[in-house]
Parts: sequence; C-alpha cells; structure tokens
Amino acid sequence: MDLSNYRKTYEKRELLESDVPENPMQLFQTWFYEADEADSVEEANAMSVATIGLDGFPKTRVVLLKEYTYEGFIFYTNYESEKGRAIAANPHLCLSFFWPSLERQIIIKGIAERVEALTSDNYFHSRPVGSQLGAVVSRQSEVVTRAHLEEELKRLEGLYEGKEIPRPDYWGGFLVRPVSMEFWQGRPNRLHDRLRYRLTDEYDWILERMSP
Repeated sequence: MDLSNYRKTYEKRELLESDVPENPMQLFQTWFYEADEADSVEEANAMSVATIGLDGFPKTRVVLLKEYTYEGFIFYTNYESEKGRAIAANPHLCLSFFWPSLERQIIIKGIAERVEALTSDNYFHSRPVGSQLGAVVSRQSEVVTRAHLEEELKRLEGLYEGKEIPRPDYWGGFLVRPVSMEFWQGRPNRLHDRLRYRLTDEYDWILERMSP
C-alpha cells in the first residue's frame, strides 16, 4: 500500500526559546498537564520505552508513567522481563511521549535505576487487588498458555483471600534520570520546532534549537 499521499498540516502552536523555562521538567509539567486536560488525549501518561536488548536489537514498548519529579520519571515493571533484563545490562534508554492531537512529542534520553524497595512496596499495594495478583502471576516475557495464567490467578485468589499480597522481589519501579529532553511542536511546511535541553557535566541544562 502506497502511503506517500498521507499528509497532515501542523499549525496549532509554536515553541519559542523566549517562552520556555530554564528547567525542562517545568516545561514537561506544563505539557503533561495540557495533554491530561485535553479531551482528545486518552492516556496522557502512556509513553514508549526503548531499550537495547540482550540480543543486540533495540525494542520499544508502551508503558504507563506513574510519577515524575525533578529527579526524573518512574514506571513499574517485572525486573526479570525482557525489558527489565535489558535495562539491567544497559541502563541507557529512551522515553517518548506522543500526543498527536496536540501536535507534540517529547523524547527523553536517560539512565535508569531501580527505585527504593519501599517506593515499590507503596505503589504495589496502592494497585487494585486484581493488578497485584496479575503482577504475581505473570512471568513477563516468558512463553506461556492462557490456561496456565487463568489457573494460576484462580489459585492465588484463593491463597490470598482476605490477606495482604506481598510484592514479588522481581517486580518494582525504575527511575529514569534524564540527560536530554527534546520537545517537538509541529509547525507548517515541516519546519517543526525542536528544542532540546542537554545536561552538562556541571548538572546545568543547555537549551538548543535543532533543525527540523
């Protein structure tokens, strides 16, 4: 199928150096708030996480951002999954947010580290019981049958009925500390605005405009 005639004109907003703060996390907060408030965006916290796998291939998957602070971005996963093992071997990764109805995307390069166990515990126990049990059942990325998953879930429902479900050691959070944050705003004639914040060795942010 020839897709060469698929075209869209971007003309909703602009992104100028004079309008952005010195710290990229402040701009992220503004953009995230606007995406979260937009009726056209279903899951503002959905982001792509790209890693370099143990097989040498890059891989991208969509996960949900669960917290962001001035330190960085936190998401949760199975540490023994393909994603978790890739991060353990190479913690350099990329996060990407794309909000097409706002004609915006954010590309974040960062270094991941495990969050404190207490942080993972607190988030795990804030989840619905079904989600907690799902995390226990799933040996993420392993080959499995649907029947096995259903049977194991039923067994654990009986085992933990009326009891607190312990967080598995193999499940928890990653904090991604950004070293580069690029904000992309669609503009007419493909002359898009691309402003990149780059962290220096002195932990200052340098703002640069990149050619579209």
